[in-house]
Amino acid sequence: MKINYMFLFLLITAWPLYYLYQHQLGAISFFVLAIFFFFIAMKELKMLKKEDKPDEPSQNTEKIKQKQ
Repeated sequence: MKINYMFLFLLITAWPLYYLYQHQLGAISFFVLAIFFFFIAMKELKMLKKEDKPDEPSQNTEKIKQKQ
């Protein structure tokens, strides 16, 4: 998720979350923010795993051939 979209989402949801906080329902707003940041973290983790994963299966077959 781009930083601009994330910032825009947080700005749009700031008023309803503050409203909940004022009415002693801060746990709901905290839960919503926790879920939002959890999904962002999972998306970033998937991107990092894709970068580290080798795309060439030939490296694995070479190691198997050397063991035989």
